Amino acid sequence: MEREKEREKECESGVVIAPARQDNQNEQNVRNAQDGQNGNVRAARHEGGPHGGGESRGHALAGILGPAFVAAVAYVDPGNVAANITSGARYGYLLVWVLVLANVMSVFIQYQSAKLGVVTGKSLPELLGERMSDAGRFMFFMQAEVIAIATDLAELIGGAIALNLLFGLPLFVGGLIIGAVSTVLLLLEGGHTQRLFEKLVIAMLLVITFGFIAGLFIDPPDPLHVVQGLVPRFTNRDSVMMAASMLGATVMPHAIYLHSTLVNDHYAGGQEKPSVPRLLHGAKIDVAWALLLAGTVNLCLLILAANSLHGMSGTDSIDGAQHAIVTVLGPTIGTIFSIGLLASSLSSTSVGTYAGSEIMHGLLRIKAPMWACRVVTLVPGLVVLWFAPNPTEALVIGQVILSIGIPFAIIPLMRYTHDRQLMGDWTDGPVSRVFFLLIAVLIIALNALLVVLVLCGEA
Repeated sequence: MEREKEREKECESGVVIAPARQDNQNEQNVRNAQDGQNGNVRAARHEGGPHGGGESRGHALAGILGPAFVAAVAYVDPGNVAANITSGARYGYLLVWVLVLANVMSVFIQYQSAKLGVVTGKSLPELLGERMSDAGRFMFFMQAEVIAIATDLAELIGGAIALNLLFGLPLFVGGLIIGAVSTVLLLLEGGHTQRLFEKLVIAMLLVITFGFIAGLFIDPPDPLHVVQGLVPRFTNRDSVMMAASMLGATVMPHAIYLHSTLVNDHYAGGQEKPSVPRLLHGAKIDVAWALLLAGTVNLCLLILAANSLHGMSGTDSIDGAQHAIVTVLGPTIGTIFSIGLLASSLSSTSVGTYAGSEIMHGLLRIKAPMWACRVVTLVPGLVVLWFAPNPTEALVIGQVILSIGIPFAIIPLMRYTHDRQLMGDWTDGPVSRVFFLLIAVLIIALNALLVVLVLCGEA
């Protein structure tokens, strides 16, 4: 009887166990089949199969590019235009090497900002806001907002001067028009229209490029003189100060803050992000091409002035430089230059306000409407245009304020990209760390020198 009961238990166990084993086997077969199908899909995408076309649209390299081109607008703003033309008109090709060095540094800095945003999924202002006290966040925001206002001041003045040169409009009226048009452009920022915003800014960047280099086709420079300008040297104390101002003002604080935001806003509207390695690879290419374009524009401006305006007086202001270009190269090139200046103002003032909005959001956790941020940065510029007898002096003051704000952006960026707990496997290595440190020390020292010289009345 006991043996029969044991057999019945075994049979009952067998009845229960057998189907379970069968179910497990079936599930394993389904998983194997799914893995095979997924493998085939991945292979088809990799090989450019009929469904993949190489890679999905959002993950293709072309879909990753764009953020750096928006940030690069900061490097071809009216302040840079004035500095480069002044340098070329005063010293010829002497300081070509300064612009080349500045562009190398800017490529590294902007990539570091992009990497921070890609790896953490947060912007530099957001990370600062998470790690600071309430009082610290407010104080940091106040200095960053002053920087945003100073940035917009230069862009607004440049645009007002451009409209004055093109249509004879008073500077204040020109400032109002620039403010209105840039506000409309800003309404496209964010969400499903973010890519359209990027495309419009890139289009204006191309207009800037053509507008500022057209003169070189009319009066080509001597390549040998350009190459000689790559040799580091100075002629006098004033050339040292000019180099300090050019090199020290290259890396713009708002471009550093904004780039860490742009790499994430690029996928706004629920778009799927590629993997971190893929994004970092795309960011390297994006930054290299964007900053190469911006650096080329700046270099062409300096070469244009060195070749056509060297030794001429009155070129230490934007309108004076434009009149000199008209005198030497003709009214057509002068008009094209003014159009490039106008595009530079519209794009850079939009990007500057965009940066100010993200700084407020990250530090104060307030997502203010873009038009409100536009008003905050626009009003001080309009006041300056109404009361300032010489807008160029206001540009100089704005550049000094920007110089003061650079350490507040560079030092936290350098610290965070070296934080293994924050960056994980993408933490800066020893070589990148040392290179970053050298760049930071050089830029901060040159900006400190520039501020001291200006305050002493020697620059």
